[in-house]
Amino acid sequence: MPGKPAPIKKSPAKKAAEKAPEPAPEPEPAPAEAPPAEAPPAEAPPAEAAPAQAPTDAAPAAEGEAAPAAPPVPTSAPLEVSVDDVNDSSLTIKWMTPETIGDSGLDGYTIEYCKDGTTDWVVANEDLTPANRFCIRNLTAGDLLRVRVVAVNPGGRSEPGALAEPVHIREIGERPKIRLPRALRSRVVRKVGEQINLVIPFLGKPKPAVSWLKDGQPLDTKRVNVRNSDKDSIIFVRTAEREDSGVYEMTVKVDSFEDKATITLQIVELPGPPARVKMVDSWGFNAALEWTAPKDNGNTDITGYTIQKADRKTGEWFTVLEHYHRLTATVSDLIMGNSYAFRVFSENQVGMSEMSAVTKEVANIQKTGIVYKPPEYPEHDFSEAPKFTTPLSDRAATVGYTTKLLCSVRGSPKPKIEWLKNQMIIGDDPKFRQLSNQGICSLEIRKPCSFDGGVYTCRAKNAQGEATVSCKLEVKQVILAETDKEKGK
Repeated sequence: MPGKPAPIKKSPAKKAAEKAPEPAPEPEPAPAEAPPAEAPPAEAPPAEAAPAQAPTDAAPAAEGEAAPAAPPVPTSAPLEVSVDDVNDSSLTIKWMTPETIGDSGLDGYTIEYCKDGTTDWVVANEDLTPANRFCIRNLTAGDLLRVRVVAVNPGGRSEPGALAEPVHIREIGERPKIRLPRALRSRVVRKVGEQINLVIPFLGKPKPAVSWLKDGQPLDTKRVNVRNSDKDSIIFVRTAEREDSGVYEMTVKVDSFEDKATITLQIVELPGPPARVKMVDSWGFNAALEWTAPKDNGNTDITGYTIQKADRKTGEWFTVLEHYHRLTATVSDLIMGNSYAFRVFSENQVGMSEMSAVTKEVANIQKTGIVYKPPEYPEHDFSEAPKFTTPLSDRAATVGYTTKLLCSVRGSPKPKIEWLKNQMIIGDDPKFRQLSNQGICSLEIRKPCSFDGGVYTCRAKNAQGEATVSCKLEVKQVILAETDKEKGK
């Protein structure tokens, strides 16, 4: 920085303003130059001819095939001018592009500064800078400077965008930074009556200035205590109340640098009871209830409802539904002949409401005569034609040795069994014994002789039909050897 602030130089912005196009010259200046007597007579006519020419040139525009172009307009002021860096000999600032630039475009920016308390503005850049960041060098340590940025275009200089506060030119040991704990980055929920003690560490050299706001307003020191050290800030509430809920904003600041963090604190408590509950209808062994949400939710969402019933005879309450989410419910399995009252509790993350809403109406479960009518089932038709499940097998028997023929049959109704020999029905011949039990059919031939061989048939008949099965029986004669005959004698 120079030894003393020099008066403001003619900046490129002013040069651009001088070069900007001006409206057509008015006729008044020409007569003012005409009176000098020293001017030679020969040059007088051209001087007088100039004003005469101006109207002739302007006339077509007035009648107008095309209106003259509007003069360029300066841009709006640069936005959000802030400090990007500072040390004991330089200052770096940054800003945002103006909101309104216009058709004439933007040539660049001029950066100016002066000591706080004076108006001797010094231009920091000889040429316009197109960037949105600029470093002012060769400053004197310890100065307190004000800085402003002006946008320049063919229309001239814009309104300046300035830093909100003067900047102290000195070395910053460490920029301020809040190290918000992970547990505090989301909503912090505490119950009414609990103690709140939140510690928020931060960095910064020299020691940052710490400030707190609640919902954009200064803290109520009667409710909230704050203790600041070189490394952290502690916010303390001895007994939490609902009104302590809100968004707390912490700001740490070192000169023109600052950092902010917000903490959302929510103080919750038990909810109030439902606003109203009534019994809509009762029928059979059921009662339908309806209620409305509580007016006081305890500063948090309602998570459900608990419904209870009480028999008017005993007056004891029993829970029938828990953590129920709807505003209507049907209570079933009530006892015939009893009268019931109902009540509903609200629930949130803290717990169940201390009070409940009770129905004024009573559900009377009437005694009614019940006539039991057994269900009628259509009879199943089990009718089935006879069918042999086990057929007869061909057999070979020995003369004089009793043998049996076996088979099995099924059918409904129970089929009638007949035995045939060589297609002739075997009657009540005592030589044969016919048995039928549980579908097992047998024919016993007592001491058969060679004439008892042949084809035996079992026939089963019922109303649905008949079935037969056959086998061949061979009766063999035993031939004894000579020695056996002699022994037999």
